[in-house]
Amino acid sequence: MKYKSLGCLMLLLGLVLLVLLGGSVYMLNYSLVPANNYGRDYNLKYRQLFADYPEIRPWVDSLRKAHALRDTFITNADGERHHAFLIAAPHPTGRTAVLVHGYTDCAVSMLHLGYFYHHDLGYNLLLPDLHAHGKSEGRAAQMGWKDRWDVLRWIAIADSLYRDSTAHAEIVVHGISMGAATTMAVAGEKTPASVKAFIEDCGYTSVWDEFADQLHEQFGLPAFPLMYTTSMLCRLKYGWSFGEASMVEAVRRCQKPMLFIHGGHDTFVPTRMVFTLFQAKPGRKSLYLAHGSIHAKSHHDHKAEYQERVVRFLNGL
Repeated sequence: MKYKSLGCLMLLLGLVLLVLLGGSVYMLNYSLVPANNYGRDYNLKYRQLFADYPEIRPWVDSLRKAHALRDTFITNADGERHHAFLIAAPHPTGRTAVLVHGYTDCAVSMLHLGYFYHHDLGYNLLLPDLHAHGKSEGRAAQMGWKDRWDVLRWIAIADSLYRDSTAHAEIVVHGISMGAATTMAVAGEKTPASVKAFIEDCGYTSVWDEFADQLHEQFGLPAFPLMYTTSMLCRLKYGWSFGEASMVEAVRRCQKPMLFIHGGHDTFVPTRMVFTLFQAKPGRKSLYLAHGSIHAKSHHDHKAEYQERVVRFLNGL
């Protein structure tokens, strides 16, 4: 009888582990593997962009007609080709904006901010496609964590390409959503002296926090045990875990100025996260809460105020 009970217990434990493994595989693929091609359909992204910002279409059309929207590729250490748009300023300058897109988006999705920096402020632009997004190769999204190394390489390219005649360069890194998380992850690393500031718009405190929040919101499940097993699987498969991908810890290491932006009604990346991030940041920092805006809509809803806050922040550097 004792052995029969032990056998039943072992069978039950095996079934629990099998369900956990299956759930972890599903959750990892659901979160990171490009089921919707992660912004690879540029034509669709252009249509979405012009629907939201019809006023920038003539500018984009003029860039394309003049072949000024330059496709550029680099090969990373894993042999994958990564893509970015390079757009030179209307007049030679050492000022460059590196604009980083969000989850399931691509470089095209950042052209609305590109117009502001290029047309209004006279900046050069570099708009990368993150790992497994747009025209960049890769197996899965990296949620901004390992993406930081790719963006640092793009920063080095911008630094070398867009120095002015006095060998002077000024770079600002500005990201939205997952791009904001990438921006903060970059800010936690050693960056060239030419990088003067960072702007993060609706970034999350950590991949763990974001996924745990979405696990509860979308599936009604607690973090334990699925988050733990899925994070371990991510470590085994992709070389990083949800827990290590902490933008709060990265921000704590950042000594350069940072502007934090968040929609006041953001529920996808809850607004509360920005206060944790802002508090963690040492040194110079600013915070702009866009009243009533949901996730990644602060610029769309409050364009004039958003841009005025960015200009005020940059003028104070």
